[in-house]
Amino acid sequence: MLDHDQMLPVSYRSFSVLQRPPPNYEGHIPLTKLERLGLATGSGLLSFLDPRRADLIAAFGEATAQPYFIYALRDRMLLSPTGRRILRDRPRLTSKSLNIPYLRTLPSNTLGYAYAEWLDREGVSPDTRSAVRYIDNEECAYVMQRYRECHDFYHALAGLPVFREGEVAVKAFEYANTGLPMTGLAVFSALTLKKAEWRRFIDIYGPWAFRNGARSDDVINIYWEEELETDIDDLRARLGIERPPDMRAIRKAERARRKGEKVVGEPTVTATPGSTSN
Repeated sequence: MLDHDQMLPVSYRSFSVLQRPPPNYEGHIPLTKLERLGLATGSGLLSFLDPRRADLIAAFGEATAQPYFIYALRDRMLLSPTGRRILRDRPRLTSKSLNIPYLRTLPSNTLGYAYAEWLDREGVSPDTRSAVRYIDNEECAYVMQRYRECHDFYHALAGLPVFREGEVAVKAFEYANTGLPMTGLAVFSALTLKKAEWRRFIDIYGPWAFRNGARSDDVINIYWEEELETDIDDLRARLGIERPPDMRAIRKAERARRKGEKVVGEPTVTATPGSTSN
């Protein structure tokens, strides 16, 4: 005789926490449609307010990548010989697998040296990327993990810092290149930038990001581990990616200009005859 749960339709039982389907890989957390909607809404709103919250951005990315976008990105990898090799080999981008101390010894014009220098300058590590938990398909979960771990290489390739406006610019590039909804949300967070940051994004870094992301090769198909000794300018040329103006230099110049204007605008105190100073 069938018990109560067996008599229920599968679509109904799937909404029960007690009837959650088993995980498809280690660390996988299956979600019901209602749970996925809640995760997308909550993480999306909070990450919009603070695009530097990598944990929230990661959760939103996974909640919104299914059922279409992550499969489409996986299929673009399958169309590429290099992408297929990445899916077969399943490499991970960590400080151990990349051997960061070795990268620091490479010639300064190489991708590996630029990547290590960027990590050191920004004070970040490739080991901080969250593990994928909410993507149901195991192969697509790896695609999302790979995309996540490649993020710092996009920063290094463009020379963009982890300032808020730098993060938004990289996300705009990723959106134009990958089409993942999470990256598009991050672009809208540009509305929360300060006035000077917004002006730079509109005038310089936004146009650069959308132009280069749309015309360059699929960056998900770059086997970064095999390009570490490649001349970084040659790699940019091969991929069709321009390096944007130095964001740090522009910010520094604008601070100096504002400081100079402030000094010029300060009133000059002139001593009167017979005055004394203590």
